[in-house]
Amino acid sequence: MAGGTTQVIDAELAQVRQRLVGIEGVKLEASVRELVRVSVYVTEQKQVTIHLMFPENYPHQPIVVELKSKSLSFKLLDGLCKMCDEEARKNVGQRQVVLMVMFVKTFLQENPLCVCNEEISYIKRNLVSEDDKVILKQKTSQIVIKVKQGSYFMNLRVTVPNDYPVHQVQCEIEDCNFPPLLKTFFQAQAIEISRQCVQPPLKKKPKDPPFQPKPSLRPVCEFLIRDCCKRYPKEACQLCKDNVLSEDPEAPTREPKKRLERVYCGHLFHSGCLNTYMKTPPFIGGKKCPGCGCQIFHEKWKVSPELAEARWAHKQARQRELAEVVDFLE
Repeated sequence: MAGGTTQVIDAELAQVRQRLVGIEGVKLEASVRELVRVSVYVTEQKQVTIHLMFPENYPHQPIVVELKSKSLSFKLLDGLCKMCDEEARKNVGQRQVVLMVMFVKTFLQENPLCVCNEEISYIKRNLVSEDDKVILKQKTSQIVIKVKQGSYFMNLRVTVPNDYPVHQVQCEIEDCNFPPLLKTFFQAQAIEISRQCVQPPLKKKPKDPPFQPKPSLRPVCEFLIRDCCKRYPKEACQLCKDNVLSEDPEAPTREPKKRLERVYCGHLFHSGCLNTYMKTPPFIGGKKCPGCGCQIFHEKWKVSPELAEARWAHKQARQRELAEVVDFLE
């Protein structure tokens, strides 16, 4: 380095040691001519180590910035590093170390959704289509997602807490035109999925590893978007194979036998189809879902296989008696 440049750097290093001391969340780890290393802490998941190196003709060239983090994604750091390079070019001729540190700290504070950058990218890439919308609201740490399938739609508002992923996201279905039965299920199950991501199971298995909270944004959105909004408008009754949901969500309620029923495994049936199926043998081992083979559980059909078979046998005997009476009268 030329003598003048060396003096400039020495003077800036003295300023750095003075100005960065006492700033909350900022720790100066190294301050020499070859490298300035600063750690910036906003939350446990929003931590960045900044490496700053002086080019040969500094400050008439932008300072070289390198970012490292154990919690933030490489893609996010790469984008932030490019933003730092651009900001440094704007300040050529000035002292740039403190400017870069405060620029990174401000970015982390004003962009709370950076902690789930990879999950947001996954949602945009794999869960939504061109007709859907994903809107990021950094000021409120919220994600608004508007998705549709055919004539059906679902508008979601997901709030990401400051200490994410230690605490789960809060997801609200603001509006949708699915039947109330399904909407209630969607909302309740989304809450349960997010809870399971951050709370250990009540009954821990002896061989299970220690519980660690995991990100909840992706699994909640996979469920609500892929497994609900995109799936159910195309879902056929597992027995008659006709679509369960009407093509027109605003159409009048169908006849009782065509109303939808959802069973524990998630498949849909027409009420009349399921009623007939549940009351027709075989009953041994419980009735199984034709779609997946899981046993059917439903509050409307809670009788044991033995009682169901006894009722069916009684009904058949009654029908035979009536048939014999009809034959006698003829």
